[in-house]
Amino acid sequence: MKLNIKQLCIYSLLLVGGAGLTSCEDFLDRQPQSNVTPESYFAMSSQVGAYVNNYYNGYLLNSRGQSLYHSTGWNSGIANNDADTDVFVEGEANLSYFNGQWQVPQNQDNGIMGHYGRIRVWNYLINTVEPKVEAGQVQDDDGNLTHYLGEAYFFRAMAYYNAMVSYGDLPIITETLPNDSVYLQQQAVRAPRNEVARFILGDLDKAIERLNDVGFQNNQRINKQTAQLYKSRVALFEGTFEKYHQGTGRVPGDAEWPGGSFDGNIQSEINFFLQEAMDAASAVADYPGLTLTENSHVINPGLGQIYGWNPYFEMFSQPSLSSVPEVLLWKEYVGSYSVTHDAPNRLKVGDNDGLTRSCITSFLMQDGLPFYASPNYQGDVSIDAEATNRDERMQLFVWAESTVLQSDLAIASIAESEQVQLFEMPLISNSAAQNLDRTGYRQRKHYTYDYAQSTGDELLGTNACPIFRVAEAYLNYIEACYELNGTLDSKADQYWRAIRTRAGVNPDYQLTIDNTDMAQEAALQNLAVWSGDNMVNATLFNIRRERSSELLGEGMRWDDLKRWRSWDRLFTQPYIPEGINLWDAAYQNYPGETADKGELVADGTTNANVSPASVSKYLRPYQRWETNNEVYNGYTWMKAYYLSPIPAEELQLSPQMYQNPFWPRISGMALE
Repeated sequence: MKLNIKQLCIYSLLLVGGAGLTSCEDFLDRQPQSNVTPESYFAMSSQVGAYVNNYYNGYLLNSRGQSLYHSTGWNSGIANNDADTDVFVEGEANLSYFNGQWQVPQNQDNGIMGHYGRIRVWNYLINTVEPKVEAGQVQDDDGNLTHYLGEAYFFRAMAYYNAMVSYGDLPIITETLPNDSVYLQQQAVRAPRNEVARFILGDLDKAIERLNDVGFQNNQRINKQTAQLYKSRVALFEGTFEKYHQGTGRVPGDAEWPGGSFDGNIQSEINFFLQEAMDAASAVADYPGLTLTENSHVINPGLGQIYGWNPYFEMFSQPSLSSVPEVLLWKEYVGSYSVTHDAPNRLKVGDNDGLTRSCITSFLMQDGLPFYASPNYQGDVSIDAEATNRDERMQLFVWAESTVLQSDLAIASIAESEQVQLFEMPLISNSAAQNLDRTGYRQRKHYTYDYAQSTGDELLGTNACPIFRVAEAYLNYIEACYELNGTLDSKADQYWRAIRTRAGVNPDYQLTIDNTDMAQEAALQNLAVWSGDNMVNATLFNIRRERSSELLGEGMRWDDLKRWRSWDRLFTQPYIPEGINLWDAAYQNYPGETADKGELVADGTTNANVSPASVSKYLRPYQRWETNNEVYNGYTWMKAYYLSPIPAEELQLSPQMYQNPFWPRISGMALE
């Protein structure tokens, strides 16, 4: 069958000019949608920079298409990017993932169209500008031409990485393709994922060669160290994915891998990626001047105090991050230009979401022991009790009853004696769903004590958002080192101790390992306990625990659970999200006097606003009632879900295209 250009809309030509377009007919043969794209325009470096600028805001995304910084919508921004994992719930449960309702789409899938639309944007720039540079046809009028090309390679790497996390094997397209159906069909061949990952690392190496060092333009543009950190992230993902997904059909060389013959050695590939992760991470962690931000160990601000009380907390809640060495890349917001967000208000009033009990119980005590092994644990009758003597990341970044909610001398409507207001209690019975605390555990990371940013739901947020920071390099190195060598070297030891010291936790991680009871951790529903059918050892679990505690609310958990193959646990043990201990004592705080703190209804009917004590003393956000509740008995998972499906139409049009493992080739069919 001869395929024409319009048939090969996604995989063969991958001609999408930009995300969000709905029909191949609308954008065939177009240049990327921008007012700065004609070839004749790229005569000066500043014009190349303008092209890159045009895509900065929309193209810094994770694998789920979520922004890596606070969006301009009415929500808590990246603070809710861990949704649909074991550490965070948002709104009603995602039935597509957790009740087997995800199916193969029939037509061109906007998801993969978006990935290749972004790839084409950077192919176009690279293919257009680099030949002109070699021919001496681009004037470097601002001195940053090489840097801008580095940004293009970085963004292309990011687009490919996000596509690979979603789809695995991919066609590697590096040009804007001609209108030639035979040639296009030749390009519609999926490369094994290890080759795709190597290509991504190659693009990042090209970016690293070209980019300016950290400090360039106040770290509001991608720099060399950002690219190195991202390289470590990509390499760690691929090394651990290939390690833990061997034998599932998702890894090249598996007996059930649909890509055919594989002449490589997958163990060599795993080792390569893990070593690359270590090298790239240490390049960032050891770079002169890049240090972890200080934790003053002050947990709450004083009366009228906005900034200057804890640099660690304020790294997520101040107007500028240009002088914070830990932050490699950040986004600025400016109220006078209406570049704002709603994170402060949403984190102040609730955002229909919440951290889970499995997240909270993962935090160590300050003595370095798990809560169940420490004599300093005060129980969980209240959040205050749980937080006592706990890892200061829990104390700083999770609201408790005595946490200061606001402390502003300028609030004239409040008596002076009451100007310090406390959190007091989560809004678990709030009649306004958008202000509901789903689990009772509300996140405080990204909150600010600048009252002007949270007076209402009016997009008043102007605190900056960190996008990449040095702490991740420490964590990436520790994990890659242990996964590769089965032990920790001196650098990993140094990095781990530094992170724990900053968190106010005993730096002796071996003490933690020796006192970790993996059976207890599994009973607490922490999915990081598992990789496939196997329970990991205590050392590896505690490395994963550290990652969860440090990167809370920064959108890393989804990809982590995928690469660790931790969702397999749900095949035999559905995951039931839990929140605070409601029924021992906390229920007494809800007298029904106000809409925000109204009466608890736990009668099991569809009028209920909390789960009854008969199912658990812990609040279960999706066990309020059983009627028409498809996740009442917990989240489930399907083998297919680790990779997204290829649309059925693409499989019909492109005979050489194969479906991802466990997905049918026909839309609408139920998964096994």
